[in-house]
Amino acid sequence: MAATAEWFCLRSQPRHEHIAAAHLQQMPAVEVFLPRIRFQRATRQGKVWVTEALFPNYLFARFDWHACLRQVQAARGVGGVIHFGDRWPVIPEVVIQTLQQAMGAAEIHTIPAGFTPGDRVEIVEGAMRGLRAVVSRVMPGRERVLLLMEFLGQAAEVEMPDNLVIKEGSVRAQSFSGLLASSP
Repeated sequence: MAATAEWFCLRSQPRHEHIAAAHLQQMPAVEVFLPRIRFQRATRQGKVWVTEALFPNYLFARFDWHACLRQVQAARGVGGVIHFGDRWPVIPEVVIQTLQQAMGAAEIHTIPAGFTPGDRVEIVEGAMRGLRAVVSRVMPGRERVLLLMEFLGQAAEVEMPDNLVIKEGSVRAQSFSGLLASSP
């Protein structure tokens, strides 16, 4: 890797993060980081395991901007390198290292399936989005959980679909928390 290589955020073509990463990895002067998560999703046929980019339509690449920009932008699956007019922001090395440590060596973080009573969760969709609760009962046949939460100063039990909650502390939960904190 060249001494002037720096990390940049790249936009991929829709749902082509993995294709862009594969083509960029074939370039000797480019290092690629595509953090992904693996989790179960409910479908009409039941739950299935899916793998998605942690940041949909985005990935990171380290390269010498002056020497490789055109080659990186022309790679299959790449929509472009993120820039604002004539400003090309660089991602600090410490940010990439922190993400790599959180994701692990495989760059795929598996979010464990299912809940157990006592799990701390966060609601990620609906009117109660952002609220935290504790799983008091799991109803796997109905794909629902019974949550114990504090609501308006009172303890309350709420039943909801299990796909609307995620365990606190998971990479996905941390991503949602960051988004919630920045949303108006």
